[in-house]
Amino acid sequence: MKLICIGSNYEKHIDELGNIIQEHPVVFLKPDSAVINCNQPFFIPDIFSDIHHELELLVKINKVGKYIDKEFAHTYYDKIGLGLDFTARDLQNKLKLNGLPWEKAKAFDGSALIGKWVSKSNFKNLSNINFSLKKNQFLVQIGNTSDMMWGIDEIISYISRYFTLKIGDIIFTGTPSGVGPVFSGDILKGYIENEEFFSIKIK
Repeated sequence: MKLICIGSNYEKHIDELGNIIQEHPVVFLKPDSAVINCNQPFFIPDIFSDIHHELELLVKINKVGKYIDKEFAHTYYDKIGLGLDFTARDLQNKLKLNGLPWEKAKAFDGSALIGKWVSKSNFKNLSNINFSLKKNQFLVQIGNTSDMMWGIDEIISYISRYFTLKIGDIIFTGTPSGVGPVFSGDILKGYIENEEFFSIKIK
């Protein structure tokens, strides 16, 4: 299993970080060691000083594919989920400033939370899914798939040009605006529409 992440897929998030809109999707990977074990908290690594939450809609690949046409991309996944891409913002900013890869800031152990999965058939329109994040009961991130610069099928097609997609691979489709720091004692809860998909404590 590999975790394939899309960066800069929501314009308001690009604006809040002062980034530049890209011509193509920004792609990076997380190893399987980034996945937080089920029902475990997120432990803030002592090597970082500024960890941010990034809420993302997830899709799970259900068959092997390479060079997938956009019109057939919908047949390569059947599950929708929700997760968090924990980011060491302080380190990421330093790496970006020097033109270096992001992996140390994005792919460290425990940097990926994967919530529960549901069938994509639960949704009438995959291009109009609401999702949100609460931190200590306060709403901090709100997203809708209609605001994606590149939709799910387009992302799958693009990724498959470079990486063979395999059964069980998970795609993080990008985060909307509202990212921010987490601190020990915080409780994060993620929702698709009004259904809770995960709850995690920060330590």
